[in-house]
Amino acid sequence: MHCPFCSAADTKVIDSRLVADGSQVRRRRECVSCSERFTTYETAELVMPRIVKQDGTREPFDEGKLRAGLTKALEKRPVSVENIEAALDRIKFRMRSTGEREMDSRIVGEEVMTELKELDQVAYVRFASVYRSFQDLNEFRAEIDKLSRDAIQSDSSKLADGSKPAEGSKPVDSSKPVKSTQED
Repeated sequence: MHCPFCSAADTKVIDSRLVADGSQVRRRRECVSCSERFTTYETAELVMPRIVKQDGTREPFDEGKLRAGLTKALEKRPVSVENIEAALDRIKFRMRSTGEREMDSRIVGEEVMTELKELDQVAYVRFASVYRSFQDLNEFRAEIDKLSRDAIQSDSSKLADGSKPAEGSKPVDSSKPVKSTQED
């Protein structure tokens, strides 16, 4: 790094520390030529993949479009701004973590649907109706039925305390009375 005082090319790092949430490194540097000290901050350059649209055109990732799509689906739904921002962060993290330079827009749409399914099922169906271009009521009904089956499966795979059953255990039929092993 060049010295900001004398423009010499040779500087040395005398101290490095993580800043705040660990996403930035603060470095104290000293110029070998003029002995002046200065501070630099280093962050990773996180590049989002380019989006390949269905017609084959490519465009830079636009967080505004992603936010607008989520916000539109969640309009007038009881979901906090914090939860929406967290969902956006998770989608962007998964997109970056692929390491791909380009990503199909359908993958982004599926990521949005995954997040909406967890945030709000009405918003999920609302988004799915546009994203998947539902043509009639039967397509809506099929998606809602699938959502209901998934919810029932998810609920039946959890115990009363919210934990998952042990590997290899059998589901309990709650409609049958349970025999007590203790005597009164």
